[in-house]
Formats: sequence, structure tokens, C-alpha cells
Amino acid sequence: MKTRPGEGDIQYLKGVGPVRAALLAKLDLFRIEDLLFYFPRAWQDRRLKKEKSSSLLQSADVFLGTVLESSELYTSTSLRIFKAVLAEGQLRLEGAFFKRHNRRFDVFSGLKKDFKKGERIWLVGKLEDDFFSPKMRVEEYYLSRDLSAELKHINRIVPVYPVTEGLTQKFMRETVFRALSGRPASARGFLPGNLEKKRSLPGREESLKRIHFPGNVSELEGARKRFVYEELFLLALAWAVKKRQSREISKDFGYRVKKTLLTPFRENLGFEFTGAQKKAINEIFSDMLAAKPMARLLQGDVGSGKTVAALSACLLAAENGRQCAFMAPTEILAGQHFFTFKKFLKGLPVRFELLTSGTPAKKKKEILGKAAKGEIDILIGTHSLIEGAVSFKNLSLIVIDEQHRFGVRQRAALRRKGEKADMLIMTATPIPRTLFLSLYGDLDLSTLDEMPPGRKPVETARVPEKEAFEKTAGYLSRGLKAYMVYPVIEESSAELKSVKEEYEKIRDRFGGIPVYMMHGKMKAAEKQRTMEAFSSPGPGALVATQVIEVGIDVPEACVMVIQNAERFGLASLHQLRGRVGRGEHESACFLVSENPGEEALERIKAMCSTNSGFELSEKDAYLRGIGEILGVRQHGDMEFRIASLYEDREIFAQALADRDELLKRDPFLSLPENGELKKELFEIYGTRWNIIDLN
Repeated sequence: MKTRPGEGDIQYLKGVGPVRAALLAKLDLFRIEDLLFYFPRAWQDRRLKKEKSSSLLQSADVFLGTVLESSELYTSTSLRIFKAVLAEGQLRLEGAFFKRHNRRFDVFSGLKKDFKKGERIWLVGKLEDDFFSPKMRVEEYYLSRDLSAELKHINRIVPVYPVTEGLTQKFMRETVFRALSGRPASARGFLPGNLEKKRSLPGREESLKRIHFPGNVSELEGARKRFVYEELFLLALAWAVKKRQSREISKDFGYRVKKTLLTPFRENLGFEFTGAQKKAINEIFSDMLAAKPMARLLQGDVGSGKTVAALSACLLAAENGRQCAFMAPTEILAGQHFFTFKKFLKGLPVRFELLTSGTPAKKKKEILGKAAKGEIDILIGTHSLIEGAVSFKNLSLIVIDEQHRFGVRQRAALRRKGEKADMLIMTATPIPRTLFLSLYGDLDLSTLDEMPPGRKPVETARVPEKEAFEKTAGYLSRGLKAYMVYPVIEESSAELKSVKEEYEKIRDRFGGIPVYMMHGKMKAAEKQRTMEAFSSPGPGALVATQVIEVGIDVPEACVMVIQNAERFGLASLHQLRGRVGRGEHESACFLVSENPGEEALERIKAMCSTNSGFELSEKDAYLRGIGEILGVRQHGDMEFRIASLYEDREIFAQALADRDELLKRDPFLSLPENGELKKELFEIYGTRWNIIDLN
């Protein structure tokens, strides 16, 4: 995007100019209005007298004193050091500045001019412990007689902005302050007045000033609440409109529950559905039998039976002569689904195929021809399903597994192959309900919160490597199987153990027991052969990377050893653990981590304390933030200036309630008092989410 000449261009703001404007453009800041709504990522408390503490504030070391003396030092590395001793009452502090020597000019000329004996100066930096007197590595300084400094930089709460190389925090504060000072008072914001009053939100104009330069903690908290509420209320409104928009489409086909496939399928299973599975299947069928296309998320913990529930939906489509596309993110997971279908559909007249990048050209051509003619009921595959060459005669159901692993465009590409098709999305990353509403507000939710009978909890413990191997050897001696997971394929550092390096050691350690290796650089056919060999009867160990996180189902595998466990996220650790405990044997997960950091230790403790993916999801959201857990939804479809989906979940709950109340009174935002709100909604989400006119 290029700047447009005019009064609002940021480069014409005093102190900016074309060079700095180009740097600001890297932050997507082109106009003064962009800058004003470029909110701080944090705030630093630079006041001498602190008031109540706040989680919003970072502490800063600040000192105000009178200069007693100054000196300059040279080092052998061309580094020059300027030192100044300041005093305040009985307290003395030595401030130090560090710069590289330059033969052309004196790098400390400005400091020598300012640090005159008797001058009162503010210092900001990092205090260092010293037995004799405190020392500070100075980052910024301001003359006490410069009264304007206290408006922007010192003895106040100051903003800290995300910046790019070439832009300093001081420049950002100066520029934002100048933009605020030259801003004429504008009309109030887009929120209806009754909502501002109901939620005790300060005015938009005063909030804009306070979010950048708050006078105290209360002002900061109020301003932040204002803009967080704005963002989350707009998000809630956009989801409602998008959901309504999608529900306005009517299907040009229908289903009847004939049970010609569903009944023999259930008889084939050899087990009863859990109560949660029955409820989810009823919800899915109810959606499919409705006149509007289904848009449902099926979430469930590892091993809760999502695939069987999804397969039931596929069979409802198939017994009505319709087609289903079943997309998985990896060839391993797609292959696992294919073999699961093979097992459960044995003897049933259901035509299903597997299409991946590893499918031979001749076989691929055959599959494409059959799909186009309607001769395949269920086509299972990876990203290959979204290729232009893939077409269906009567696609009526799309199932996407682990959907957060697909980009927005990939999901949309598959959707276009069946514009009015029902869509069922599956995830094994359980999402807290409020977060679900913020991330998937256009979907209905089914939850599998009950494990199949006989599934035993996996014993999880952090143990030394030696103990992990000793216990694993015990399982292998009983004819069972084990996974040994490592964070990298090849040796990359002394701290990390690799698959290739450890594979040979493990073969020697376990003697005559078969040991296999699998990682992401192997070809699909090679991975498939490895899994088939590992799955064959008898003991065995699979040394692998995180590639086995999803799509692996070997009931005899009872041990999971995760090396360098501190390198894995909580969701990944839980998914890996879910590879064991799938059969009748007692199972264990051993986490090996020599020196985990504080956050990694919290993850490991959480893993050892519970087998519940829902509890771990809450913990993970707290530790990392939900956007990082589910990636593209926040960073692709939703970009927040200030809100946090996890930290601000209470405000989001308020926004949801207020949205529902508003849409009851004014479903199309046609009342005059909602005109600005409607305008803002389309400006922010209209193009991004393809929201059409409300009327």
C-alpha cells in the first residue's frame, strides 16, 4: 500500500518525513489515524512515586539526581564508556553509557554538553547490584528543566510500542503525542450510547489519549477496557451476521435416514456408542436433515471417538446417493482414516478411496474419473482434494479433520467444490467454550467429553532418561510396543537429542527387539512401510519426531517416551500421549527433560496432573494464548489491536450478551442510533469475511 498525498499522510506530521514514513509503513502505518489506533503492546511505570500495582504495567528503574562529576573511558575493543555520578540526598548513583568509537566525531558530545556539574537529570535504565554504590546502565535520560519530557517520557506511565529497526520508543512517543495534540475533537465512536453507559465505558476521545498517555492506572484500565470491548463486540457482531448469512443459503438436496448402511455399520463396530457420541451424532443428523447447510464443529479429546461420529455422517450421505469429501492435514492421518473406514465398513456396499500426493498417477487418474462420475461415495485425502482436477458429481458433505492446520484459502477451495454442501469440522484440540465462540462463532458445536468404555488413563511422569529406558524395556519384554519421540531429525545442538543419532543407540540398547525410525523427511511410501512393520505382531520400538502426533493407532503401543519434553507445546504433548492407551494394556507416558525453563516446567507439571484435554486446553490458553494454539484463526481471520481472546474472556462474554440483546431489537442495524456501528462493521469485516449487506 502506498501513502496517498494529503493532510492525513503520516509523513507530513512534524518529525516524520519520507524516510521515517517508509519505516512506519512496515508497521502498516500510513496515515495519522493509523498511528493513533496503533496501541501500545505494554506500558512502563516511570514514576518516582508508584501507586497501586497493575498487571498492565512493567516496572522501570528511574532516578532523578544532580550531576556531581562525569568521566570518559576507552576500552581495547573500541568501546567508549561515559560515566556520570548523580546524587539525590544521601544516595549516589553512577550512570554509564556505552557507544562505539568513531574517528570522525565525538560520540559523547551531547552527553558532555548535558551532564554539567549541578544539572538535574532523569535517568532511565537497568540498575545493577553493587556492594559499594548502585550503578545503572542508562537507556534514556532527560533534563529536569525540560518540562515537556514529563508529558511524554518520564515521571509518568509511558507507552511501549511494537517497533521495527530504525524506529525508537522515544520517537514513537514523540510522534503519537504530537498526533494527539494536533487532533481536533471528533464525534463520538460507533458504539451505541446505551452500551457505553451499561458497561461504564469512558468516552472514545478521552480513551484514545489515555491509552497512549494515561495519568494513572485507573485511566489506563478504563481506556483499555473501552477498546477491548469495541474489538470484541464487533467480532461478536460479525460472527452473528456471518452465521445468519450462511444460514440464508438453502440446500438443493435432502436426506432420509434409511438405515441401509447405518444399521449394518453399527453392528460391525463391536461396541456401543458412548452417550456423548450418540448426542453428537443426533446433532449432526439434525443439521443434515435441515434445509440449510450444516456448519458444525465436532471437538473431542484424543481417543473420544470423533472419527466414528464423522463416519456416521458420511454414511447418511452415502445411503442417500450423495458424496463425501474427507480431508486430513497429513498423509499419515489420511491413511489412518482410510484403514479405519476399511475396518468398520467391511462387507458394506460403500465405495471409498484414498487420494494423496503419494497416490500413483494411474491410480489417481482412476480415482478422479470415478469421483467426477459419482462412483465414489467417500473420498479421503489430504490437500490433494482441493486441486483443480478433483471434482464431484454430487458432493453434499465435507469433513475437515484438525481444521486449524489448514489455511483459510485451503478450506475455502474445498468448500467451492460443494457450495451448498454440509460441513463438519473436527478437532482434537479442545477449546474452552468462550474461546470457541470467539474463534468459531459461525459454527455450531458438538463436544465429545466422554471416553469409550475400557479406555484406561495413561500414567504420566517426568523421569530421568535412564529410568525411562528401563521401564520401556520392561514393556517390550512383555511383547508390547513403544514410541520414542525426539524434537529434531538430525543433531543440531548439544542440548537436543535427534532421531537419527538416537536410533542407532536404541537399537543397541534393546538388543534383538525390532526398532524402526520415522520422520518428516521420509517419503510417504516409506512412512507407510515403516508403520506397517511397526504395527505387525510382536514387540517393537518406533523412534520418531512429532510426525506421529496425529493419525497413529496401534493398540499394542503402551509406552510413549518424549525426550527434551520442554521443547514441545502442551497440545503436542497431549496429542503424543494420546498415541498410547488405545488397547487393553496399562500404558505410560514418560517425559524426559533435564533443565526445563519455568514455563516448560509448568507444562510438564500440567501433563502429569491430568489426562483431560479440556483441562490442558485451559492451561495452555493461559500459558501461551489461544491465538498461538490455533494459529490462523486469530492471526489470519482476526487481527486485534489490543484485545486478548483469553485474558479478556469476561469482556467477551459481556459483548456476546450485548450483541444478542441488540440484534433482538434491531436485527438489521437499521435504526439511526446503530448507523455508525453498521458502518464500522462493514469497514472492518466486510471484505475480510465477505459479509454482504445486512438487508
